[in-house]
Amino acid sequence: MPSGGLFQQNVIAVVWDFDKTLTPLYMQKPLFDAYGIEEAVFWKEVNALPAYYARAGIHVHPDTCYLGHLLSYVRHGRFAEPPLTNKRLRELGADIEFYPGVPEVFARLRAYVDKPEYRSGDLRVEVEHYVVSTGLAELIRGSRIHGELRHVWASEFIEEPAAPGVDLAAFPPGGPISQIATFLDNTTKTRALFEVNKGVGLVEGISVNDDIAEEDRRVPFKNMIYVADGPSDIPSFSVVKKSGGLALAVYDPRDPRQYDQVSNLLERGRVHHVAPADYREDSIADTWLRRQVGRMAQRIVEERVRGFKGRIGIGPTHIGAMDRTMKDHDSDTPEKKA
Repeated sequence: MPSGGLFQQNVIAVVWDFDKTLTPLYMQKPLFDAYGIEEAVFWKEVNALPAYYARAGIHVHPDTCYLGHLLSYVRHGRFAEPPLTNKRLRELGADIEFYPGVPEVFARLRAYVDKPEYRSGDLRVEVEHYVVSTGLAELIRGSRIHGELRHVWASEFIEEPAAPGVDLAAFPPGGPISQIATFLDNTTKTRALFEVNKGVGLVEGISVNDDIAEEDRRVPFKNMIYVADGPSDIPSFSVVKKSGGLALAVYDPRDPRQYDQVSNLLERGRVHHVAPADYREDSIADTWLRRQVGRMAQRIVEERVRGFKGRIGIGPTHIGAMDRTMKDHDSDTPEKKA
């Protein structure tokens, strides 16, 4: 981009879903295993909750009602020994299983743009990784990929809620989780994409609702790749794809039903490519991601060079020297190169 905006727009953001995208299993499995909870029973109950509460005229969101059910398990002593705190959730995150090639793919994509051809003056193209998930933030923060991530958007819990009249300057007390602090569903995940886009949290005073010109946004959508596993991510796929970014749908190669799902997304134009969720070097997903990151990096550098040329006027010189300078300048234009 031409210089003069808030940001150099030199960042390529790879935004990852978590469950069934980076992991073959739901991230909560280590939690259930640690407390002897039958995972299939828990999810069966969760899937029945919307109809259960509808009998009382109450609408609950299918994507996030599991959070309240987890808290019901806490209140009924199913997560009692040791108490289920945020610290305990983070500890259990260390046991999350990942697909092959994770977390190595994160560093490999960053290293791929650490080359002279992806630099121009003070500009250096960089790759950043983000996770946007309807899962639990503390489990992700405790997992072995957390050090590879710039930021995590996911659901969080409060341990001891603030009582009326509490000293708000005091440090909140701890204890078992007891209240939902924040949550993401498959629609509100798109808000996180706009926060990446605008640089929310990186520059003081910027919020996701601020009206910011495209040239002043930290990560243009055309510099963004969204990786996820299926139909529930259509809102995020759509936001990124319609705004000029890229969408990759991945699937577990052991499950033909998942392949059918992502193939349908490709046929309907929802995503740009599909691949098995195998991120080892030279796998289909790794090769596609490296290729797209390289293409984005090259475009960023070319836009930077064109922006400088468009802003620099040719200084006065002798007539003969000026003729030669103009000739050299014209030969560098994209039209002459074509």
